[in-house]
Amino acid sequence: MTDRLGELSAAGVAIWLDDLSRVRLSSGGLDQLRREKHLVGVTSNPTIFAKALSAADEYDWQLKDLAIRGVDVEEAVRMLTTYDVRWACDVMRPAYDAGAGIDGRVSIEVDPRLAHETEKTVAEAGALWWLIDRPNLFIKIPATEAGLPAITATLAQGISVNVTLIFGLDRYSEVMEAFLAGLEQAKANGHDLAKIGSVASFFVSRVDSEVDKRLDRMAGEAADPAGKERALGLKGRAAIANARLAYERYCEVFASDRWQALADAGAHPQRPLWASTSTKNPDYRDVMYVEDLIAPGTVNTMPEATIHAFADHGEVRADTITGCFDDARKVFTDLKAVGVDMADVVAVLEREGVEKFEASWVELLDGVRKSLTEAARGAGMPGQAGSNA
Repeated sequence: MTDRLGELSAAGVAIWLDDLSRVRLSSGGLDQLRREKHLVGVTSNPTIFAKALSAADEYDWQLKDLAIRGVDVEEAVRMLTTYDVRWACDVMRPAYDAGAGIDGRVSIEVDPRLAHETEKTVAEAGALWWLIDRPNLFIKIPATEAGLPAITATLAQGISVNVTLIFGLDRYSEVMEAFLAGLEQAKANGHDLAKIGSVASFFVSRVDSEVDKRLDRMAGEAADPAGKERALGLKGRAAIANARLAYERYCEVFASDRWQALADAGAHPQRPLWASTSTKNPDYRDVMYVEDLIAPGTVNTMPEATIHAFADHGEVRADTITGCFDDARKVFTDLKAVGVDMADVVAVLEREGVEKFEASWVELLDGVRKSLTEAARGAGMPGQAGSNA
């Protein structure tokens, strides 16, 4: 039987899971994926946690304990989520040890409401790093304008970082600059660069969702059949082109003398991580954002359904990125010709990405607040627990 995921891993793509829950941990499901599906990393986000905590009773004992202690809802959320991430770090530790600390990583995101506050983001990152206390942890920091200096400052403290919510090429270049500056400062601060990890999470399918929506509108407004055909012919091509051009920039930056000086000091490169790789359009092949983004030194974090889909029918071709840079540039030229403003697309996606995670965080807080109240009542305690927010 063909081991498609094994072939994908051998092609240089680290397979990560974009999901985490206590059910997955307590059932042994995460460890099974690590052992059987070549899984070497885990990512989480506020949306994932909001879903996990709303759908399982595995959290009941801890909620009861938190309610009895009378902790506020903010602390309760941190205790619940860091418990899961710490556990996941332990499950993934064999992959971390086997890969010299490059993989086996588990990510937790700073409070998304801090996306536009640099100093608070740095403080939150440090607190999470201390609280979870695992060497294979990643702290997720969004690639907003305020997030960029926070990324540098956090890395300078020797803390490993997953930079999230990257949509555009120029912002990605700024992220790599923040990474290099952070490692240079970490070196000056006496940290062992070999122990500091980082990935840059470049979002994929959301780009197609936004661009395709615009192309559909343009096709509907086209004055002639040829114009309509040009617009519709570009659907489903922007996201992969965008990611391929990001990889081109990655290759350029990590071939520089500046990077080589850090590598000589033991540093590992900040790998591009393809995020949001499940297809949103049912007309598209369900593994297209995996098959068409294969290259050495990359990470692909997938929902479990996409992992199983690729194991079933994914095709591993040699590098599907490096030889496609010119084609990717042509896609961008054609998109501009029909009126798609990619700078505006990126700005919209970044704003919406932050807003969606903020909304999920508020949903998570509301759900935990309700659960604390119910746990307090079940323990025979009057009033509402965790009612400070």
